[in-house]
Amino acid sequence: MDDTLIDIGDVARQSGLAASALRFYERKGLIQAEGRNGLRRAYRPETLERLALISCARDAGFTLSEIGEFLRAGPSDERLRARMAAKEREVSQRVDQLTRLRDSLRHAVVCTHDPLVECPEFKQAVRRVPQG
Repeated sequence: MDDTLIDIGDVARQSGLAASALRFYERKGLIQAEGRNGLRRAYRPETLERLALISCARDAGFTLSEIGEFLRAGPSDERLRARMAAKEREVSQRVDQLTRLRDSLRHAVVCTHDPLVECPEFKQAVRRVPQG
């Protein structure tokens, strides 16, 4: 394991998060500073991977509380597994919706119907996109 610690400023720059967000995540127990560089927090390199997971989960609609539970969960946590399965279904539905919307937009880019909103193919594609 690499024992090199990364200064909070470098972690912030590499993760794209503000230093204040890192301190907030630390208070919430999502990440942990491993030392200090003077008065500044320092983190293990693996923290960047954890931050990427946290960002991805937040983008998918997980709350910080849910993310914290997930980070602490073991394989025998059946309640959490059930919640994760439900969230997976939500994410899959959202991916399907966005895929249909993307396909509609692709058609709109090349459609020559005037006006575009009256194009039968565009109308059909839009009807396939469920309201979210």
